[in-house]
Amino acid sequence: MTSTGLRRDELAAFLRSRRARLRPAEVGLPDGVRRRTPGLRRQEVAQLAGMSVDYYIRLEQGRGPHPSRQVLAALARALLLSRDERAYLFRVAGESPPPSAGPSREVGPGLRHLMDAMTETPAYLVDAAYDVLAWNPIARHFIGDLSAVPAGDRNMLRWTFRRSGDGGHWEDPETMRFVRTSVADLRAAYGRYPSDRSIQQLVTELLGTSPRFAQLWAEHDVEERRPVVKRVPHPELGPLEFECRVLHVPETDQRLIVYVPEPGSPTQVAFRRLAERVAA
Repeated sequence: MTSTGLRRDELAAFLRSRRARLRPAEVGLPDGVRRRTPGLRRQEVAQLAGMSVDYYIRLEQGRGPHPSRQVLAALARALLLSRDERAYLFRVAGESPPPSAGPSREVGPGLRHLMDAMTETPAYLVDAAYDVLAWNPIARHFIGDLSAVPAGDRNMLRWTFRRSGDGGHWEDPETMRFVRTSVADLRAAYGRYPSDRSIQQLVTELLGTSPRFAQLWAEHDVEERRPVVKRVPHPELGPLEFECRVLHVPETDQRLIVYVPEPGSPTQVAFRRLAERVAA
């Protein structure tokens, strides 16, 4: 490792391994007839990345100069690196990874199946900006039937800070802890996605419409979400108490929010009865 954080040997090995796994057809090149080794040739990677062959060879041999961020970005595109691979490339080159363009809104089938299988547990999925992306049937009794709500209005923070400022919920310590950690988590996303217009617009809107949000935002707390215990006077089910567990989905930066009752508790019984009604 150099004083700049560049790990030449690791960078060289990583470039060689990523080059070897690519087929010419994957990057729009002809296969050719005389390829003695798998993957792309060095000159092909250099051509795709827009750099000299000699410069790229020196990088692969662990004796090149410290590559610039522009060079690293070009190599990531040429080698078709995933988001995680691109971040790793930057780190072994002694650079901080570039921020992602914005929060992912794509919901994978595995997460949908998981939520649907949780028949007795309310669960819903939000992105880093707290837009609700998906939910299971029992969750509708807590967040409403969002299929009838415009997609742009399915945002948990908008719901929270639109509530009356004189409501008793603002006096509840658990509610305020939930709100504080949500705003701090939004601040973390605001830093991760500096170019995302949807997060910028949400923050601007809430700053202009909610003095309570503006006060919390001005505190500059940064913290990813942690689980909290919620006590809810539900209009149908009566008083409920459950752990609001937030599960981070690393590959999409989404959060699966799950309401987990204590085993054998009245809340678990209430959830079970509600699930039976939903399934009927």
